[in-house]
Amino acid sequence: MTLLRTTADDVRFSQPDSLVELLLEQMLFTSGRTPGVPEQNSWRRSLPTLAQDLREAGLSGVEMLVEYHMPLTSQRADVVLAGVHPQTGAPSYVIVELKQWTAAYSFEGSAEVVEVPGMPGGPKLNPINQVRGYCDYLADFARVLEDQPDALAGVAYLHNATDPALVADLRGVPVTTHGQLFTGAERGKLHDFLRSRLSTDASDKTSADMLLKSLVAPSRQLLKVAADEVKNRPQFRLLGNQQLAVDLVMHEVEQSRRANSKRIIVVTGGPGSGKSVIALELLGELARQGRTVLHATGSRSFTQTLRKVAGHRAPRVQNMFKYFNQFMTAETNGLDVLIMDEAHRIRETSVDRYTKAALRTDRPQVDELIAAARVPVFLLDEHQVVRPGEMGSLDQITQYAKTLGLEVVHVALESQFRSGGSEEYVRWVQRLIGLAEPESPTTWTPDPRFQVEIVDSPWELERRLQEKIGEGYSARMTAGYCWPWSNATSDGQLVPDVQIEDWQRPWNSKSDRRLGDAPPSALWATQDGGFGQVGCVYTAQGFEYDWNGVIIGPDFVWRDGEFITVRDANKDPDFRNRTKVSDLRFDLLLRHVYKVLLTRGMVGTVIYATDPETREALHHVVSTSQVAGDVQ
Repeated sequence: MTLLRTTADDVRFSQPDSLVELLLEQMLFTSGRTPGVPEQNSWRRSLPTLAQDLREAGLSGVEMLVEYHMPLTSQRADVVLAGVHPQTGAPSYVIVELKQWTAAYSFEGSAEVVEVPGMPGGPKLNPINQVRGYCDYLADFARVLEDQPDALAGVAYLHNATDPALVADLRGVPVTTHGQLFTGAERGKLHDFLRSRLSTDASDKTSADMLLKSLVAPSRQLLKVAADEVKNRPQFRLLGNQQLAVDLVMHEVEQSRRANSKRIIVVTGGPGSGKSVIALELLGELARQGRTVLHATGSRSFTQTLRKVAGHRAPRVQNMFKYFNQFMTAETNGLDVLIMDEAHRIRETSVDRYTKAALRTDRPQVDELIAAARVPVFLLDEHQVVRPGEMGSLDQITQYAKTLGLEVVHVALESQFRSGGSEEYVRWVQRLIGLAEPESPTTWTPDPRFQVEIVDSPWELERRLQEKIGEGYSARMTAGYCWPWSNATSDGQLVPDVQIEDWQRPWNSKSDRRLGDAPPSALWATQDGGFGQVGCVYTAQGFEYDWNGVIIGPDFVWRDGEFITVRDANKDPDFRNRTKVSDLRFDLLLRHVYKVLLTRGMVGTVIYATDPETREALHHVVSTSQVAGDVQ
């Protein structure tokens, strides 16, 4: 998809205001948003300059795809030039990233990240790497480019930079065919490079059509890299029904290929039952076999962590980890398999404030996900639906599949690998917080595999966890959303919002970047420095650490032998609207929240409740004798 398909001879390039008006109309229609003044100025100043360069290079007939939308992402390339190669006659494309910068300097000695004088917003990505990333991504996902290693080139064009010395730091990164840099002082060199990639005879207009209509799926080369990166990781070992789930999916993939059929698989299991291990095993094995497969979740934290872990040595693999809302325009059955991890995070619809106007429909997100692959695989825990608008359950998926005439195969994972493998602990938590009706709360009895402690202050909770860190364990503190959550100060300091008497700590950072010792928001649970902040359900869900500290806030208190919810004590913005979220729905979702928080630990959990009556009740249901038999 592109906002404008044209050539450098388009008269609108000599009328910049008219050009901007057209692009604004297209942007509003396709995305429902109006770009800011800086982006409009970029169109007004940069696009006519590029058009002039194309005319001077004798390439006025080459097609320009303006604001080209990278498939299955929210990213857009400024311009893709589409033509044929002057030597081979094969389709040839040049991605152009336009910058109005006059100077740029490496940021704190790093050429990967640069400072641009006078430009707000902090350090910027080196545009050579930016355009290289676009090239690499398109080569991996546009099937028309498969087996065409010389079809793509990338150019960062700083047309206002007239002194190359002022942007010399940018060339501190490798310069390749996918990542070239030209300044306004090097226009002649730019023209030569473009003529080496695009024929001046532009009578063949099929190249743009081929790209715009290309199938979208991981390339065979990317699948091979993913197989090498994921499949052979030693931590992915399957047991029992985990192996059954993998074998069943592999069987269905083969059946769908042979019989041109479609079937849905749903894998359910509690926290630590191995759902994500299955997902990664499937991704690696299917990639090894050359099947078109992608992984998706509804969690920013979880997806970014998987990208970091699974794509550590091969960054290209990170692009195989998507979000649920990225399949609104996916081709029907375009993938062999779509693996949906944490499928309890599926939303009622993919539409949000960033959704293109043309895509603003009431189409259910589950329909988009089912349609995207011949074998959709949902992995979920029905007790981890924690937000209004989430609808991922076995029954909901099954009922929707029936309306499509599709069969659902269900695999239940019964084994427990988190909480020290203690199924008793998970059942005890569910009974304690009212998610195991008609079963009522029971006393926790010592389990040699897992420890539970109740403490009387947040100071004591933090001290116990610090002791465990000193013994070589990992640990995190989490809490119910009962305190405001401020943005960091102008100097990057986190605000200590979580205040309990004389104890105060900040929530985890909201930033995508590390702030001092605090890791980025999405990596709070896994990167060093996370212990200094308090995490919430949105940053803890899907993760595990050895020792788990949980602060039960005033929104969840013990009265008359059971936990009850106190809505007015909760500060989560998602729960403010009582019309959209009834009190009954809030009650269930909050119990799910605390179930998630209480089941993150691998070795033990330390619990503190702000409410005195609740603390007293917890002391009664947790046997103190277990402390002497500390799990080490």
